[in-house]
Amino acid sequence: MRKLINVPSRLYLAGTLAVSLLLSSCSFSEDVPLGDDTDQQGLNVSVVEPIKRDYGQIKENGVLRMITRYSSNTYFLHQGLEWGFEYELVDKFADQHDLALEVVVIGPDENPYDLLNSGKGDIIAANYTRTPERKKYVDFTRPYNLVNQLLVFSDKVGEPPSSVEEVVEQGIPITVRRNSSYYYRLQELKSKGLDLSINVVSNKKDTESLLYEISNGKYLATVADDNIFQASNKYMQGIQQGPVMAKNDTIAWAIRENAPSLKTELNRFLYDHFRFGGPNESPKRSTFLNILRKRYFKEGPQIADYYNPESSMLGGGVISPYDDLIKNVADSAGVDWLLVASIIAQETKFNPNAKSWAGAVGLMQVLPRYSQTPSEELLYDEEINLREGVRIINEHLNHYSYMDSTDKWSFALAAYNAGQGHVADARRLAIDQNKDPNEWKNVSDALLKLMQRKYYKDARYGFCRGIETVRYVEEIKNRYNIYQTILTLSNEEENNRGPGVLGIFN
Repeated sequence: MRKLINVPSRLYLAGTLAVSLLLSSCSFSEDVPLGDDTDQQGLNVSVVEPIKRDYGQIKENGVLRMITRYSSNTYFLHQGLEWGFEYELVDKFADQHDLALEVVVIGPDENPYDLLNSGKGDIIAANYTRTPERKKYVDFTRPYNLVNQLLVFSDKVGEPPSSVEEVVEQGIPITVRRNSSYYYRLQELKSKGLDLSINVVSNKKDTESLLYEISNGKYLATVADDNIFQASNKYMQGIQQGPVMAKNDTIAWAIRENAPSLKTELNRFLYDHFRFGGPNESPKRSTFLNILRKRYFKEGPQIADYYNPESSMLGGGVISPYDDLIKNVADSAGVDWLLVASIIAQETKFNPNAKSWAGAVGLMQVLPRYSQTPSEELLYDEEINLREGVRIINEHLNHYSYMDSTDKWSFALAAYNAGQGHVADARRLAIDQNKDPNEWKNVSDALLKLMQRKYYKDARYGFCRGIETVRYVEEIKNRYNIYQTILTLSNEEENNRGPGVLGIFN
C-alpha cells in the first residue's frame, strides 16, 4: 500500500548517546533513576487499568492504531512512505478487515504500555517477547515468530567468547535496557550463580541503537534477538555474534487485557501465517510472512542499503527527496509543507511520472482539465505539478476557511480526492439528519452513506465511494502526524549534537 529514497542518516540513525561504559557488576547508567528496581518501575508503567475499546469499537471507528518504535525492523520511512516488518504485517491485517492503519510512534518519554492501556493505541507491534513481567500489564496474541537471544560483542573484545561462562571469566559488562526481556534473562542467569556484569541503560534506547553503539565501540557487549542481529549485521561494521542465551522466545503483539474480540481476530489472522510444527519440525509460515522475513531479516541487501549511513546521505531530505522543493512551493502559498508531502505520499509515493486511470498526472495527480498549464506534458515537471497541486488544495482551503483548522483541512482533502460536489452532497445529507455540516465527523459519516442507493439517488452528484475518501483523509492526517514526529526528533537530534554527528534513533 505504501512503500518507501534516501532518508539522511541523521534521521535513520538519530538518537541519544549513552553514558560511558560502566564496569561494575549490575551498575546503572546516569540515565536510569536510582531505585529503579521493581517490575513496575522497570517497565515504567503508570496506567494499569485499560480503557474499554475492543474490536467492535475499532471496527465502528474504522481505524486500528499500531504502537511501535521507529527502527529498521519495525517501522521506518523511505521516500516519505512507510516500511517495516511489523508495519507490513499489521497493515495486512488492517487491510483484510477494511480498517485504516494509524501508526503511533513511541516518543522518547512515552511508555508503550501506557499508550496501549490509555487507548492511544490498540496494539503494540515492536518485536516484543512474551514475558511474565509484561503479562502483568497487557495480554498477548499467539506468536508470529520464534527467536533466539544472542550475546553480541564489539570487535574491540577480539575473539568473541564462546559461552556465557567465558563472558564472566573475562569480566565483559553486558549493556541492556532495564525494561527489556534481555535484562530479565540476565537476571535469571545471575540467580543461577553466574556473576555477570550488567550495565543498565535508559529505557529510551532500543536494541538497534545499542547494537550501533556496540559497533562504534561505545559498549563491549549487549543482547539481541537473532533476527535483529541478522538485519543489523548487513549495515553495521564491528559487531560479532556470540553464544545463544535463550532459545525459541515467542514474539507476539501486545493488546489490552480486556479486548478478547480483538485478540480473537488477530489470532485468526496470525494462525493463517504462523503455526508451530511438530516436536522436531520448524514452524510453518505463510508465503507472505516468509517474504517479509526475507526482506527485513534474511537476504534483502537492497533494504539493507537503505539503512546504511553512507548510502543514506546520497540525497533527499528528512521526509522525501523533494523536501526543499515542497517547502519552497508550499511556503510561497502559505500552506503547511508537511501536509503537502503527506498528500504526495498518498497520491503517488513521490513518483513524478505517475498517471492514474482517470488521467491525473505527476506528483500530486493533477487533472489536466483543472490545471492552468497549457499542456499535460508540463505537469510531469515536478515544480510545475507541485505549484498546480498546491494551488488547487489552497483553493479548497480557502473555500472552507471559516472552519477550524482541523475541519478545514479534512474538508479540503476530501474535496481534493472526491471533488467539492460530493462533499457538498454529504454536507446536505448531514443537514437533513440534523447534524452540523461543518464538522468532519458528521460529513465523513454522510460520505459513507452516499455509497447506499437510498441516499445517493437523491444526491446532486450521485454515487460516491465515500469509504475511499474517508480513508484518504484519515491516512493523510495520520501520515502528517508521523512526519511531524520524525521531523521533531530529527531537529532535536541536530540541536543536541550539532550538524554532521550521527547517532541512533530511539
